[in-house]
Amino acid sequence: MSFDTNMRFKFSILAIALQTIVIILFGVFVRYSTEDHSTSHNATLKDDTFINLYPFFQDVHVMIFVGFGFLMTFLKRYGFSSVGINLLIAAFGLQWGTLMQGLWHLHDGKIEIGIKSMINADFSTATVLISFGAVLGKTSPVQMLIMAVIEIFVFACNEHLVVSILNATDVGASMTIHTFGAYFGLAVSAVLYRPGLKKGHDNEGSVYHSDLFAMIGTLFLWMFWPSFNSAIANPGAEQEMAVINTYFSLAACVLTAYAFSSLLDHKGKFDMVHIQNATLAGGVAVGTCADMNIGPFGAMIIGFIAGIISTVGFKFLTPILASKLRIQDTCGVHNLHGLPGTLGGIAGVIATALGAAKPEYTPFGQGAAMAATTGMAVVGGVITGFILKLSFWGQPPDQSCYDDTVYWEVPLEEEEHDNHYQGEHGKIKMEA
Repeated sequence: MSFDTNMRFKFSILAIALQTIVIILFGVFVRYSTEDHSTSHNATLKDDTFINLYPFFQDVHVMIFVGFGFLMTFLKRYGFSSVGINLLIAAFGLQWGTLMQGLWHLHDGKIEIGIKSMINADFSTATVLISFGAVLGKTSPVQMLIMAVIEIFVFACNEHLVVSILNATDVGASMTIHTFGAYFGLAVSAVLYRPGLKKGHDNEGSVYHSDLFAMIGTLFLWMFWPSFNSAIANPGAEQEMAVINTYFSLAACVLTAYAFSSLLDHKGKFDMVHIQNATLAGGVAVGTCADMNIGPFGAMIIGFIAGIISTVGFKFLTPILASKLRIQDTCGVHNLHGLPGTLGGIAGVIATALGAAKPEYTPFGQGAAMAATTGMAVVGGVITGFILKLSFWGQPPDQSCYDDTVYWEVPLEEEEHDNHYQGEHGKIKMEA
């Protein structure tokens, strides 16, 4: 049986089985929220009612399905997979995340669904999409569904540990989403290391229009990030601070990302990889203390530093990870999510020590949450990597990596164009 045929049956059976299991579990455990929504008068008295939080949910939803999806379309022959598998993972992940997070917050043995649980379900999905970026182009849809199942379970356990046991605050999830997702994905990538890709791959690069599509994802993420960091903040002053702090952190981050992109290029030019990613690092880094009284200038300092470390990471750390640590980070999630997420955790410790957070939060709790999150991400990612490495699941061979034609019907004219280009390119190289 061929590789393609194996994947045809394995994926279809797995997808149908997972959706069937989820439907059964929803039927047994899930119900609508029992909060009082009986009168419009009651709705006006609360700032966290369904209708008031729905715009935040919409913004987060756009980030998940459009922002993350298009951000990963930079690979010249992997656009269908970047957007398409992103949709696949997100659609399954929000259902599975509802169950995994809801099990920690049962009401009379039931998981109650409301606007906050929907937002949190999207957050759990974001974790997997971040990890997806580390293995982009080197895994199959089957492997990605299996990774989503395991990672969301571990994510929900870690989130419960951070919030309920260690009593840490992380409203914009610098630690629980970004740091966790990055190091989970990097650990998986390390286990799935491919020696055949050590010197790169013909398709592991961008072209003009693919980078332009990726920039669309960047702009959606950049615009809606204040909603991401403030969606589950306490209504009122804290939610307003979360929006304002994120707004200014992102703005400051853009300037430093552009500055260092030019500074690190020997011709002083901007690198589109830096602009697509490092400009978002301010939103990641300010997440933990977004709702704290750090002042707009404090948020700008965080964004300023985030833009620097993210750009420097893309320039220098990514090659080191690949050559020394055998971690092939396709999208550079370490630089956009890992490093800024760690910065966010550190900023949370400092802000708490300076009294910017509520008195119930302590520097020890914040530091312990950061350490626990990183540890669980790495251990969970390593275990998941070995599970995904089992030959039973199937994965694309080295020569078929970063190529949509392995899993997608690609328009004929596109294939002919690529074959013609490769033929002409090869002819030119031979003549040279």
